[in-house]
Amino acid sequence: MKEKLQKLKVRISSFKFKDMLLFKNLPLRRDKAIDEAPEDEINTSFPINNNARIIHPAVQQMVISEIKRHEGSGAISLLLSKEDGTASAWFRAGQYVSVKLRIGESCVTRPYSISSSPSLTKDGKLCITVKEKTGGFVSDYIMNRLKEGDKVLVSGPEGQFYHDSLRDSQNVVAVAGGSGITPFLSMAYAIRDGLEDFNLTIFYGSRTEGSILFRHELATITEATDKVRVVHVLSDEAKDGLEHGFITADLIRKHAPEDYSLFICGPDALYRHMEDVISELGLPRRKVRREIIGVSGTTVSGPEEAEVFHHLTVIQGPETFNAEASSRETLLVAFERAGIKAPAKCRSGECGWCRSKVISGTYVVSGQNDFRRRKDRDTGHIHPCVTFPASDMVLEIPRGETVADS
Repeated sequence: MKEKLQKLKVRISSFKFKDMLLFKNLPLRRDKAIDEAPEDEINTSFPINNNARIIHPAVQQMVISEIKRHEGSGAISLLLSKEDGTASAWFRAGQYVSVKLRIGESCVTRPYSISSSPSLTKDGKLCITVKEKTGGFVSDYIMNRLKEGDKVLVSGPEGQFYHDSLRDSQNVVAVAGGSGITPFLSMAYAIRDGLEDFNLTIFYGSRTEGSILFRHELATITEATDKVRVVHVLSDEAKDGLEHGFITADLIRKHAPEDYSLFICGPDALYRHMEDVISELGLPRRKVRREIIGVSGTTVSGPEEAEVFHHLTVIQGPETFNAEASSRETLLVAFERAGIKAPAKCRSGECGWCRSKVISGTYVVSGQNDFRRRKDRDTGHIHPCVTFPASDMVLEIPRGETVADS
């Protein structure tokens, strides 16, 4: 080899020549190391990955440690605790978790805003609040069937409905209706506990004084910190010390600071009402935040159209399922009723967790919930949580997590 290099008139030091020999013999040394290595299983668990799984778990095995019924408001709160006693996932006040349950033959998920302080996570706990809903399949089960000691599967915290100092004003005006108070209660707790630093003015709409949810808790927080104020607004009765009527632009101007970001959470009627209020206030859209809106449980096409049932062929990995789907219910609801473990979190089309592929068939997507990327629309990808069947369909969906038995 030296002779060849000399003919090419290339000079190479002995040190570099040794490097070349080492490189040439690298495969031999590698094969020898492999042959001499023990046959023990390779440890692929790294500390940074372990910490990431603890801080950002995909799912949390939890137990219902306490159930509190809120008289007059038609709601209950569930205090959930980690089954293994470790800390639960840290969250930003305003985020939600998705609860997974098996009800009979159905595997269902529902998102609920966290109503407790993030400080409870160090003890492995968090709290969600469920409001009674007429004809509600899951809410009825939670309110009347679940009991202390039952196990539930809970996702990690999700959502962007929290205060961000880079995006939002130091002053936040929150407009809540009914159980829409829950993310703002969590924010109020976080401010009281020194975990968040902004000023919060809550306009809370209720029908009557007796139906106000978390009135005592909110009063206790406002006594503990001057950074939180609550303005109760009653629509169906007049009471001393409380506002009467609806949450209007004039009412917000009366109590709100000069510069603020507006956060909204409540039923569909509240969002529709607030559109005119926002316009009257002249707020730029960048100042307005709203919690994700679930799709209506009736139909996208209109209630006047007759209900039609379609056949679904659902491919999930190596398995294929058959299901019946109503034109008045989303594909995700059809999956759940058939016992298919379909992935879901927000149920509002925003997070994309349930993203699936349509092989054949036609469908309708709820316009206000169509958050798909343009490429997904072009390639026939959908979010089943906000998509309604318009014909027989063949779909390919990802696998979901195992849910707790009822």
